[in-house]
Amino acid sequence: MTSVDERDDDKSFENEQSTVTITLKEYDKLKEQGKYITDPSLISVIDKLEELTRALRKHIIRKY
Repeated sequence: MTSVDERDDDKSFENEQSTVTITLKEYDKLKEQGKYITDPSLISVIDKLEELTRALRKHIIRKY
């Protein structure tokens, strides 16, 4: 008798052999989107890092 976990594993691999067909235009669009960060939570983190960096720069004194 197979366990629930094994059946779940089997189901998770069911679609790994399937192939999806898209046009070259769609492929180019997806490839172009991959160059940009679109996740709102990641954008929020980047914005916060930028804000903190600006605050730190106020305290930097460069002496050569």
